[in-house]
Amino acid sequence: MKAYIIQKYDKNKDLMSVEIPEPFIKEDEVLVQVHAAGVNLLDSKIKSGEFKLILPYKFPFILGHDVAGVVMKVGAEVKKFKVGDEVYARPRDFRIGTFAELIAINENDLAIKPKGLTMEEAASIPLVGLTAYQALIEKGNLKKGQKVFIQAGSGGVGTFAIQLAKHLGATVATTTSSSNFQLVKSLGADFIIDYKNEDFETILKDYDLVLHSQDAKTLEKSLRILKPGGKLISISGPPDPDFAKEITTSWFLKTILRLISFGVRKKSKQLKVNFVFLFMKAQGNQLNEITSLINSGVIRPVVDKVFPFEKVNEAMAYVESGRAKGKVVVKV
Repeated sequence: MKAYIIQKYDKNKDLMSVEIPEPFIKEDEVLVQVHAAGVNLLDSKIKSGEFKLILPYKFPFILGHDVAGVVMKVGAEVKKFKVGDEVYARPRDFRIGTFAELIAINENDLAIKPKGLTMEEAASIPLVGLTAYQALIEKGNLKKGQKVFIQAGSGGVGTFAIQLAKHLGATVATTTSSSNFQLVKSLGADFIIDYKNEDFETILKDYDLVLHSQDAKTLEKSLRILKPGGKLISISGPPDPDFAKEITTSWFLKTILRLISFGVRKKSKQLKVNFVFLFMKAQGNQLNEITSLINSGVIRPVVDKVFPFEKVNEAMAYVESGRAKGKVVVKV
């Protein structure tokens, strides 16, 4: 099968197109023929080595974290899926590899594809959908009547999170450029801030929750718009000690993570707010919940561009440019 691999961490080097044997499936895995694969900033960060401390991949490996496709084979112990099922998933860490014609996925990471979506639309959902779900519902416990600030509202996570937050009954503020105002408004944003010309810190106050996806300066400002007891959930770092416990890493790495998050944890304590780092996990059951929301019309995918499979590297470059509105997908 054809696949796109990386042989070493390198920000500037393209993924390499190779022919490799089709994957072997374990008893609890499903072989999926990839029809479409979402492209995420996470792919770029892994390629450049940004996560090598917490995700030490063995080279060479296939990149890609989002998939929609059709089940070709099932392992002996698989109970939830059968050959011919249309499925989608964000495969778990160390089992990624959706930039390929076939992929083996644990059945617990999979869900049946939403009915009304094309393969390309379905492939745009898993990573950003699960990130928003785990941030707003699992960690944020967002409730009706609360106020949430979602940074970068026109991005992949932002376009999904705005819709989910509105469904939960929250008031939503977001940042984007003026050219994307109409898009984020159509998704349900109540307050839209032009990040190029306005400072959200002077406009927003007493927020219950912040979904942070930007840089350290934005993180510090976001802590100050929270009410006492409010919570900031960061998907862009720094990782905290609770995350270190979750990944059961070495004492040395736990110490490093404690040190790099010390400043932000100290600042949040002074402001009487909470800081939480989220590194999204593969979770088929939550993907089923997301499928229900999509099937009932609560959430719609926002796809900016679809690239052909042979232009994976162009798709990656477009995502890295920061210009994408919603998601970028590769059609396999």
